[in-house]
Amino acid sequence: MAQSGYPTQPGYPVHPGYPAHPGYPGYPAQPPPRSRRWLRTGIAVAVAAAVLASIGVGVYALTKDDDGGASRADSQQGPGSGGQDGPFGDGDGGDSGSGGQDGDEPGPGQSRAPEVEGGGTVSDPVNGISFKVPDGWSGRTMAVGAQLSSEDTYPCPGETSQTCTKGGAYSAPAELLETKGGTPEAVAKADIAENAEESYGGASYGEISSHQVLASQAVTVAGQKGYLVRWKAVTSKGADGLVQSVAFPSPADTGRIVVVRVGVDADQTVSLIDEITKSIKAAPGGGYGQDV
Repeated sequence: MAQSGYPTQPGYPVHPGYPAHPGYPGYPAQPPPRSRRWLRTGIAVAVAAAVLASIGVGVYALTKDDDGGASRADSQQGPGSGGQDGPFGDGDGGDSGSGGQDGDEPGPGQSRAPEVEGGGTVSDPVNGISFKVPDGWSGRTMAVGAQLSSEDTYPCPGETSQTCTKGGAYSAPAELLETKGGTPEAVAKADIAENAEESYGGASYGEISSHQVLASQAVTVAGQKGYLVRWKAVTSKGADGLVQSVAFPSPADTGRIVVVRVGVDADQTVSLIDEITKSIKAAPGGGYGQDV
């Protein structure tokens, strides 16, 4: 399993180390690219259908690649950033997430989205955005967003049997993440602690002993007025991490807020996070309440 500071992981987000996530409530599970954090999206399709319908998400999220997988680590243990608890998982998938299918197998009637190599563009039709994949990374469209993860892997410092990656990122609706707040600023500020824990907390990196606020500011993303918060997270074992939560109205439906979580090892440059953030563009997509 690979993670970047993330282990591999579903719904999203190998860690940058992120481990693979179990499924997010109401959304089908799927495998993220190799990164440290695991995505928490391994949920049964039947449950996903009901939840997606309740918030107005079209059939896209139910018919695209909904493999149950891990984010950064090959095995999907749960939420977390580095190691098995992170949000990003290996593109190869992992053990089954909560309510999801095994990481290596797509859900019934579903297929895995193709992997996009560095330099390419990965789309998130649900939220109406796209990302440019950094060199040395890979990307994939997910059922409820998109995921990016570094191909640079190493044994997770807290759990050497797990593989972590140097970085990862993923997008998802704020309501899916259950992040509170009615404005991009409120959402970003509410999300950053969960992002840090998901990315660098847990067994893969040990507990986060402290953090430093590097930025908290308004930003324009995909033509929308958003807000970002960036921390340096200090871990008890191994690599420290740089984590960022950015929130902004979905170009597909400005009444909905999108969250993009990014996490990279502290030995990576901040310019890499800026590169990912600046690459986010408005893109054609079904968005909430529209079938694709």
